[in-house]
Amino acid sequence: MSNLIVPNGYKPLLNLSQTELGIKKIKDFFQQNLSSELRLRRVTAPLFVEKGTGINDDLNGVERPVSFPIKDMNNTVAEIVHSLAKWKRMTLADYGIERGFGIYTDMNAIRADEELDNLHSLYVDQWDWEMAIGEEDRTVCFLKEVVERIYSAMLRTEYLVHEYFPEIKPQLPRNITFISAEELLQKYPGMASKDREDAIAKDCGAVFIVGIGGKLSNGESHDGRAADYDDWTTLNEEGFEGLNGDLLVWNPVLERAVELSSMGIRVDKNALLKQLKIKNQEDKLNLFFHKRLINNELPLSIGGGIGQSRLCMYYLRKAHIGEIQASIWPKEIRKEAAENDIFLI
Repeated sequence: MSNLIVPNGYKPLLNLSQTELGIKKIKDFFQQNLSSELRLRRVTAPLFVEKGTGINDDLNGVERPVSFPIKDMNNTVAEIVHSLAKWKRMTLADYGIERGFGIYTDMNAIRADEELDNLHSLYVDQWDWEMAIGEEDRTVCFLKEVVERIYSAMLRTEYLVHEYFPEIKPQLPRNITFISAEELLQKYPGMASKDREDAIAKDCGAVFIVGIGGKLSNGESHDGRAADYDDWTTLNEEGFEGLNGDLLVWNPVLERAVELSSMGIRVDKNALLKQLKIKNQEDKLNLFFHKRLINNELPLSIGGGIGQSRLCMYYLRKAHIGEIQASIWPKEIRKEAAENDIFLI
């Protein structure tokens, strides 16, 4: 059964050559602005890590990593990364990055368990970034400040796209809206979490939802989060749980909210112990990454990922992520897409 969404009357604004030019311009310009805004230096990242070290990102804890045996290492198993959330924090320590500075990298991943649709692909490409911070920076106020800096880079990039392609009109609001997951629940009672996201994104244009992972007043989480990277249990100064969140924009082509970034202040020792207990995963304390954190060998940090293909898809007003990146799609999706002027690379 096809999961393809076909917008009514969809016609791509750019041809294939223009699209490829736009992708190049967006990626070059945005990463330069991101680096300048957050004082990040580029580093080289792994495509795979050794299984059993605790370095790979568990995402929601149920996704299976793609793995393979390494012949020259007695068939030690390596895993394709899901993301680099924990690897980046170790790199901050290993490179001796000072507080207020950080790193970014091009992250490429394979997520074999994704349900393929207009926004989800087997292939994931994003800018992964991480910044060293101090204890006093572990506040929702600091989190919002960083989000606003990232959003500033997004606004500048949108105008660049308009300069190259005048038919693409800027639509992001001047300011991004902040709302906690609990406030969002109260604002739209009775809705599922994804419907709440659609409603707030349509209303505001761009929104950052604070506090994702912990249970809300209805006994449910807004969305799942692993226990060992974002801090989703610490009570922030606004009286809500969580020092993390998602950045969403309203996509006028698909007429729905699209998550462009997930980010947050990372767990300290206390938050790690608390969240592992909640998830019943305290056995992870024996893993390499978790031992380094418990032994205070890793800096406090904030970090996240920004989807490269999703960002380009949004700016270039594309209906499907496959119009931006090369991946594998079911035959029925390719056939239906082609019949509706959606060209999948």
